[in-house]
Amino acid sequence: MPEPPPHLAPATPPTAPATPLGAGVVKRPTRLADGRDLIYFDDPDTTLGPDRALDTRSLDPRPATATMRQDILTGDWISVAAARQNRAFLPPAELDPLAPQTPTNPSEIPSHYDVAVFENRSPSFGPALSEATGDAPAASDPPRGLDDLAHLGLGRTRTSVGRCEVVCFSPERSGSFGTQTPTRARTVIEAWADRTAALSALPGVQQVFPFENRGEAIGVTLQHPHGQIYSYPYITPRTTRLLDAIDRTAPDLFARILAFEQAGPRVLLRGEHWTAFVPFAARWPLEVHLLPHRHVPDFAALDDAERDELAPIYLRLLRGIDALYGDPTPYIAAWHQAPVHVGRDTVRLNLQITSPRRAADNLKFLAGSEAAMGAWIGDVLPETAADRLRSAIEGVQL
Repeated sequence: MPEPPPHLAPATPPTAPATPLGAGVVKRPTRLADGRDLIYFDDPDTTLGPDRALDTRSLDPRPATATMRQDILTGDWISVAAARQNRAFLPPAELDPLAPQTPTNPSEIPSHYDVAVFENRSPSFGPALSEATGDAPAASDPPRGLDDLAHLGLGRTRTSVGRCEVVCFSPERSGSFGTQTPTRARTVIEAWADRTAALSALPGVQQVFPFENRGEAIGVTLQHPHGQIYSYPYITPRTTRLLDAIDRTAPDLFARILAFEQAGPRVLLRGEHWTAFVPFAARWPLEVHLLPHRHVPDFAALDDAERDELAPIYLRLLRGIDALYGDPTPYIAAWHQAPVHVGRDTVRLNLQITSPRRAADNLKFLAGSEAAMGAWIGDVLPETAADRLRSAIEGVQL
């Protein structure tokens, strides 16, 4: 990897000591000009030095934390984050806000990097009162716990306490997680584990969600290889339904699902620690789930062996999905983790990759039944999808 250009020569060491993580990854925290956290995660074979340049931009004040409104018909909380209207939309490559800064590109990351994580400038969920520092606005009316959020009432609002972070997989201007090397993928996994632990400890956070949106058909507004992490002040509707399903079936529901799928015709990959499969009741034309064999609630609970195997198996899945039609496939890669305070012994970390691509040139659009009623109609038999994906994955090289 090339050295930083001269104008980005290190100006100061990080504001906090470097911390060694698993697999030889090193964490180097610092801050952006407006006080937002920026954290570098260096590859074990990095060519970068230990210092990082200062962010010397003059930035506008951070926006006020968004407000949530309760939908009394469902109990769902809707965050209204008007500041997101100002975010970058498909900028030219020379103005990539996730690339290292240059004299002509005042991006979000002042130094060259391997993997970088920073607080979103226009977040859907913002800092709580007890963590507000510097230019960070304080939450004026945060939730008072899960019981408070469960109460139904007309016109109920709360401040959208939480945090949104951007995870840059590479300094390159194009690509995705699947285009990274196994070493870089392992660095990102270490970053996800570190951030899951840190965000779970923030006041008011109830659930932490790492994900990657890939492709304009999904709504991606930046071509730079990156993902995000949302930290919610509530348990999301999807996880609430999962907790109910566990209550109605058995505490070991995920172990039962894993055994059921491993014995069936939809397995795509099976390692020592992970199994990937097309689920029995897949909603999307392309849908893949990945489960660890051991019960773990989140990334932070994975051991080194599980993290080591995850990097290549995840890359094979993503590259197989692209190989299915010979070009990049739009998808959402969603890492479902257990809530921070409940369901830790029953909700297992799991990946769900979904894509609307149902043919080389056709997408599935959510129409009346799916979008309005939540009543899904599948377009592809899951067993057929599994056969096609297995064939595509067989040809993948790492």
